[in-house]
Amino acid sequence: MQSDPALLASFLLLLFLVLPGQPQLVRGTLNSMDESGTFQCVVHLPNSSIFLQQLEQLQSTLQDLIGKYEQQLSRAKEYTHTTEDQDSQTLELSHMLEARNPGVTASHSDNPAFNLLRLKLDGAQELAAQLQAKAGVSGAMELIHQLQNQVTNASLALKLLADSDYHSFHTLQEEVDILEGRLSECEREKEQEQSSRYPGPPPAPGSCTHGGLQKVGRPLVLKLNWRGLQYKAGAWGRDSAPNPSSSLYWVSPLRADGRYFDYYRLHKSYDDLVLLKHYEQWKMGYGDGSGNTVYKNFMYFNYYGTRDMAKVDLSSNTLVLRRSLPGATYNNRFSYAAVPWTTLDFAGDEKGLWVLYATEESKGNLVISRLNDSTLEVEQTWYTSQYKPALSGAFMACGVLYALRSLSTRQEEIFYAYDTTTSLEYRLSIRLDKMLETLHGINYCPWDHKLYVYNDGFLINYDLTFLTLQEKLPNSPIKKPSGTSALSKPIKPTSPPGQETP
Repeated sequence: MQSDPALLASFLLLLFLVLPGQPQLVRGTLNSMDESGTFQCVVHLPNSSIFLQQLEQLQSTLQDLIGKYEQQLSRAKEYTHTTEDQDSQTLELSHMLEARNPGVTASHSDNPAFNLLRLKLDGAQELAAQLQAKAGVSGAMELIHQLQNQVTNASLALKLLADSDYHSFHTLQEEVDILEGRLSECEREKEQEQSSRYPGPPPAPGSCTHGGLQKVGRPLVLKLNWRGLQYKAGAWGRDSAPNPSSSLYWVSPLRADGRYFDYYRLHKSYDDLVLLKHYEQWKMGYGDGSGNTVYKNFMYFNYYGTRDMAKVDLSSNTLVLRRSLPGATYNNRFSYAAVPWTTLDFAGDEKGLWVLYATEESKGNLVISRLNDSTLEVEQTWYTSQYKPALSGAFMACGVLYALRSLSTRQEEIFYAYDTTTSLEYRLSIRLDKMLETLHGINYCPWDHKLYVYNDGFLINYDLTFLTLQEKLPNSPIKKPSGTSALSKPIKPTSPPGQETP
């Protein structure tokens, strides 16, 4: 190995000076360079004692040599800094080559800065080995052994640093590639969504000039209900009349037992709801379950322990009407899956006020009835083919029932639709993400085309996207079993305008 003579002399002089009690002093050296370029140094150690003047001269010489070594080290550091830009360009070039030729992988062994440090440590290791071979004093052997261990540890640390940096860089590069792929996928989905979206502005509030539900947006988590996390069941939303006189928001958590509906709050604006200010809080004391809704400033819900429908004036918190729903089951009979005490589920949309329930006659299948919102009389009823306890919830939009089922703890599917205008059923597959496992009190608002859902104590909403009139519902209607009658049964002799009597 070709070693720096000044560096070797520094090691030797340091060795002789750090061993106290040894009468050693350099009196003469013979320097030679063999054919392989190895520098050889022969040191004569006299047996005479060290004089003070000679010691001072030796210390001065040592300081000069240390200064020269520091200058060389400073130049090496400057070289390392000047090669950083070249290293960056080398890395970029290597990854470009790797992208074009996956079999070719760049390594930190091509990095000049790492090469320089590695060569220095290799030289220090060989130098320590030479000193260890030539030293004959036990104290010197111990010191050289310590230095050799330090150099070995430094070499190992450099290797680990290089490997760690290399793998970290490649891991980061893989994550960037994955993110770029996801971004491209999202861009494609966005383009497809834009191409299939309603070509003009969204339907006006209260308008059904569309072809049915196309997509449900991402959940927007507004906040936790005001009573706390233990109140997991409940409902919330906006007035579901198509043209409300005010932007009224309501929140009605059930008690911790998931059944008893006793308190609710009203907010005059979205900001008031978010900031929990300017609200009215009322106690009612006779609600049952989370199937309630608000329509034209009246709240409709199941009266506790009965099949009765109740109507409360929100301006005064006064029960203004109570009427039995003929044939409806109650007291948790045929409730939604994982959502107990939802035997009567009220809904409002562009076509009016509805109630969703089951009867013994329907064998637990979901029944749809449109109500007169003034008298709570049933105007017309439709029978679906869906077993109500197998559904996780349902809502109405433009006279179409949309039913949900749970796919996992984080996703639901709108899989079924029933059009009350045509009495036709449809299979759908519209995914709906959720924050927590159970959805309660699903309410649709025609004013802003949103779903308002109470999700295990949290208030969340979803934007709805509708098909164009030309597209309509994308799937074929479900064929009714042979021998069955029409799924629509009028209660009154005459049907409302625009409705066909089956």
